Amino acid sequence: MTTKKDYYEILGISKTADDKEIKSAFRNLAKKYHPDVNKEKDAESKFKEIQEAYAVLSDPSNRKKYDQFGHNAFSNGAGFNGAGFDFSDFDFSDIFGSSFGFNFGNSQRSSRAKRGRDSIIKMTLTFEEAVSGAKKVINIDVSQSCSECDGEGGHGEKTCHKCRGSGTITQEQRSLFGVYVTRTECPECDGKGKTFSKVCSKCRGNGQVKINQDINVTIPAGVDNGNQLRLQGKGEVGVNGGPNGDIYIEFVVKNHSLFKRDDSDIYLELPITIGDAALGVKKQIPTLYGNITLTIPEGSQTGDKHRLKGKGIEDVSTKRKGDMFIIIKVLVPNNLNKEQKILFEKLNNTNLDRSSAIKDFEKYLK
Repeated sequence: MTTKKDYYEILGISKTADDKEIKSAFRNLAKKYHPDVNKEKDAESKFKEIQEAYAVLSDPSNRKKYDQFGHNAFSNGAGFNGAGFDFSDFDFSDIFGSSFGFNFGNSQRSSRAKRGRDSIIKMTLTFEEAVSGAKKVINIDVSQSCSECDGEGGHGEKTCHKCRGSGTITQEQRSLFGVYVTRTECPECDGKGKTFSKVCSKCRGNGQVKINQDINVTIPAGVDNGNQLRLQGKGEVGVNGGPNGDIYIEFVVKNHSLFKRDDSDIYLELPITIGDAALGVKKQIPTLYGNITLTIPEGSQTGDKHRLKGKGIEDVSTKRKGDMFIIIKVLVPNNLNKEQKILFEKLNNTNLDRSSAIKDFEKYLK
């Protein structure tokens, strides 16, 4: 008599393993030993062994029985060996998903309502449009429910003869370990459970048609690079009565020739002459909200910063306006004529107060 292997040992887990560890171990081993993937001689039997172990340990009631009585808990027709290995109660598709290449029991019928796909498009805005908001029109191709067949895909509906309206095909396979059951989507009706006497000529059975449409879009003030605007329900049509998807507009904002943006704040570099920096001056400054007069104090230096509160960009979420910062840049003249050079030499020879930085530097020259 062959001694059956311990279920915990089969999955390579400890007896204190939680549900997450059990599922993870089963997923990895099933992928490794599934007969469609592994062509070794004992792959199929190993795969059935893994299934059996998971079927017991993933069920709290069966696991409790196994921990108490071992394999005897399911002997003499009391469980898997006698009654058959029915996996229809296990949603293996939840473990593997559709990307692994094979299907297990409880396949989701495609007749259930499904949400339509989302779409994303990029829209380029000028700096001014992003700051102040704008109205735009986008042109896009989207799928809509076919008006000819009301999205059904055909006319003369009838129950699928292959799956008898269930949308799934059930198959039993016997092995050394018993019988296991798999359910797959019906290939005849694509899981809908129904077929048609006549396929719709307009959508060719898809139930959907592509249409080109213009959509009016209101862009709120304050959007920035990478921000997205959601147009709810304007995307692809849903399947089997499911809701439409959404369209997401992602913004690309052009640079401005003067203003630099940092979130809701903006920066402007203001060039002034060396004379204006020394003597002070009043300057006309452009802002997002019109020109203002800014007083530049005497003795200004390159890098000095002036803050104009509330003259920045309105935050798209909070509606609070940022600030504007004026950064001074003192221009040193070049290509001086003879007269100008003489004036600067005379000025340089006067007893002008020199900055502490120059004085500190000159200390090390003595």
